[in-house]
Amino acid sequence: MTSPFITAVQLSALLDSPAPPVVLDASCVLHPAQFDGDYRRDSGRPLWLDEHIPGSQHVDVPSQFSDSAATLHYTHPSPAAIASELARIGVGAADAVVVYDTTGGLFAARLWYLLRWIGVDARVLDGGLAAWSAAHKPTATGEEPVPPAVPAWTPAATLESWVTKEELIQRSESDARPLVCGLPASSFTGSAPSRYSRRGRIPGSVNVSSRDLFSADGTVKSDESLREAYAAEGVTGAEEVLLYCGGGISASANALTLVELGISAVRIYDGSLEEWSADETLPLALG
Repeated sequence: MTSPFITAVQLSALLDSPAPPVVLDASCVLHPAQFDGDYRRDSGRPLWLDEHIPGSQHVDVPSQFSDSAATLHYTHPSPAAIASELARIGVGAADAVVVYDTTGGLFAARLWYLLRWIGVDARVLDGGLAAWSAAHKPTATGEEPVPPAVPAWTPAATLESWVTKEELIQRSESDARPLVCGLPASSFTGSAPSRYSRRGRIPGSVNVSSRDLFSADGTVKSDESLREAYAAEGVTGAEEVLLYCGGGISASANALTLVELGISAVRIYDGSLEEWSADETLPLALG
């Protein structure tokens, strides 16, 4: 099975090949909550303008690859809408795509998950721009030429990628499928402020913080370390894995690392705690 990650050296070689991949920078700044309900986000485009992989283009996941008509921040668009936006920015159905960011890797993982859903050949640059620079590869600043749009295309098929609030509400206590929260432990226990209306976790879930699956330099930890982190919470891949976080972003990094381990039966609860906590009839566990 092909890894969902690509190294800087591998990407550099591909960019010099006759059929180079499209490189997308998905940087987005999501600020830590200082108090409950504190939701602040900034575009990552200024970061891309400051420094980026030559020939790459910045994309804004919240505006370009989320449903603008939804009440939640990152609700996934339809497959047709994703394909339409890709075509608009010059990405065809047969194009390979490499995604990275400069803001911790989570938004790169989210875009990867969306592209994987609709069958695009997508990988994530392991370690992002920092790894690219550490490998002594060139960077650029300022604007890049805008790629021409390509003809509109329709995804041939989609993966089973999403789990709904209703499905989780109806989930029985005997359900063997693990429900994994990808937020940091302080958010899982409710000891830290939440960006959303209530603190806590969905009852019955376990915690594998997505940020703890990556080293200090932003590169993914070894497969052995990943497997141990999941196994410690009862996640072995024997059953489908259901994932959530605050708004479907951190959970995408969980999905990315699970696929790295060959565990492809994963689905994300897109609404996550933003939707769950807003419904006062639904329980949240603390501690």
